[in-house]
Amino acid sequence: MTQIKGNSVLITGGASGLGRLMGKMVLEKGSRCLIIWDINEENIRKTKEELQSLGRVEGFRTDVSNAEDVNRQFEETTRICGNVDILINCAGIVTGNKTFNQQTVSEIERTMTINAIAPMLVAQQALPGMLARNHGHICNIASAAGMISNPKMSVYVASKWAVIGWSDSVRIELKEAKSKVRITTIAPYFINTGMFDGVESRIFPILEPEPTARKIIRSIEHDKDFKGLPWSFHFIRLMQGLLPTSWFDTILGKWFGIYSAMDHFTGRKLTASQKPRQNKKAA
Repeated sequence: MTQIKGNSVLITGGASGLGRLMGKMVLEKGSRCLIIWDINEENIRKTKEELQSLGRVEGFRTDVSNAEDVNRQFEETTRICGNVDILINCAGIVTGNKTFNQQTVSEIERTMTINAIAPMLVAQQALPGMLARNHGHICNIASAAGMISNPKMSVYVASKWAVIGWSDSVRIELKEAKSKVRITTIAPYFINTGMFDGVESRIFPILEPEPTARKIIRSIEHDKDFKGLPWSFHFIRLMQGLLPTSWFDTILGKWFGIYSAMDHFTGRKLTASQKPRQNKKAA
């Protein structure tokens, strides 16, 4: 079992939505220090003000898509806060509901970098210390989109498939090394945080943020290897294995409405402070 009490918790994307909720929960459970990494400085300030009565909160404006910024901020984080015991990779984006041929190179690169590469960059900083102490937990928030193909979100789907494959592979590496460091991969369905505003779902309910955050924290505490939310979404994976592709496309894609979920997507618009700073060197 992973203990929240007495341990520091670093959450990327921790100043809004699901990340902020999980931050509040780990403080209520007695975390030694909540560390917020986010690109929105104003949200960091507001979150610190909101949560500081519950315990120690530190915030760092970090562009997780930039390797140099990740390295620099991790060094600063450990200098101020000490060891990172639990890392929750929660930061993510979706750029729109365009078909793949309409995607720009910059949209592809940004989606893959933030959703797939950034969790690796942050874990690469945190993992060596965890291994040296033989203590720690990394939770990677992927998506149910990493388990099923979906039109009008092909690049997002690709990024989340990447996260699931990478995260579970690291889990196996740690298990084979007989390390006590744990990896949890979370694959939630659409969550009602604003990121997927406009999404429509006929069969599977849009997840509410608070119970979803609670289930993720519980999965970390119980050292779950993989958690799909809701549980019924695993039914789709079973159908993928049993049905011919044409049947699956018709029954799950069309009748259940999965393939039309993004038709009326609007999403949450980025503010100026949420946009990455320009850097001459690539991440």
